[in-house]
Amino acid sequence: MATAPDTSRPPMDPAEEQALLDSIQKWVDREVRPVVMKHDHGDIWPEELVGQMAEMGLFGATIGEEYGGLGLPATTYAKIVMLISSYWMAITGIFNSHLIMAAAVERFGTPEQKAKWLPKFASGEIRGGLALTEPNAGTDLQAIRTTAVRDGDDYVINGTKTWISNGINGSCFALLVKTDPKAEPRYKGISLFIAPKQDGFTTGKKFDKLGYKAIDSAELVFDDYRIPAANLIGGVEGQGFFQATGGLELGRINVAARGVGMAEGALRISTEYAQTRETMGTPIANHQAIQLKIGEMVTRARAARLLTLDAAEAYDRGERCDMEAGMAKYFASEAAVKNADEGMRIHGGYSYSKEYEIERYYRDAMLMCIGEGTNEMQRMIISKQWVKRNPA
Repeated sequence: MATAPDTSRPPMDPAEEQALLDSIQKWVDREVRPVVMKHDHGDIWPEELVGQMAEMGLFGATIGEEYGGLGLPATTYAKIVMLISSYWMAITGIFNSHLIMAAAVERFGTPEQKAKWLPKFASGEIRGGLALTEPNAGTDLQAIRTTAVRDGDDYVINGTKTWISNGINGSCFALLVKTDPKAEPRYKGISLFIAPKQDGFTTGKKFDKLGYKAIDSAELVFDDYRIPAANLIGGVEGQGFFQATGGLELGRINVAARGVGMAEGALRISTEYAQTRETMGTPIANHQAIQLKIGEMVTRARAARLLTLDAAEAYDRGERCDMEAGMAKYFASEAAVKNADEGMRIHGGYSYSKEYEIERYYRDAMLMCIGEGTNEMQRMIISKQWVKRNPA
């Protein structure tokens, strides 16, 4: 079994952290907010913004400084994701999927793999994501069918991945495969590779989604894709299941942070609207029905933020935090859905107009309840861990 390395990192100096968040807020106000609707409504890849995120170091946000990354603790990273997601969630997915791939290499890779790949990941020269899901295997990763067969100094890979973020515009992926399809238990036959795009690796169709626009979700097809054995993460077969799932705590903290951002964003624009929209001679914010909604939205967003920071702090202390990350992901994603729904009701008929931003939050929020492990699965994880920690 792959041994999970220490994830502990000290918190940032509060003044330095605030300066970083202030700089990102200025970038969001200057560069992101003016173009959100254009890219979301047109489902257009935000190439300029991606370049700017690379310049700011976001593709190396959680990668160690020794490899050219920012080396941020999970708490600071979560706050960055919350901030950006409160205006446009989709673009955080571009660097989050990439950072989960990078984390697999940084936590489990050989020294040679780290030296070769991490500096290019940190700079954004190479960008990509995580290729786990298949048409028949989502939550049940042990059911994957993509295979890698050893052939001399190479592996030959065949199979299909689906719903892969950055699938079209990414150039490299952490690819989960079966190196021993007959292994029992099944997880012992699973391995994880660093898989750059080259001959034998093609991109299938891009999915036309309800929300989460502008970021590409696509199929990846491998047809006699030949890759050096040196790209096997960690250099040992059979470790891939734990290497892939080892990043889920940070991934779920990220999804929770996105949920917090959307819950806070829906609250922000609904509060603004409620103070400017008048009925019966007064702003609707003065009506009790609207006050009840806003009161619940404020509380829900705040609770989601605190749960997410609690999980991030545990991660930064190097503690096992699958229960805390699961609670944060579950609650914050549901908070995003509920706040978006209430925001639609506050906006009334205008909520159905694409001239108002609330409809984007409504379309985007539901994804957070599904991605990075469904909320039904999260509740099972939370329950099992709670019972385990509290034996009779």
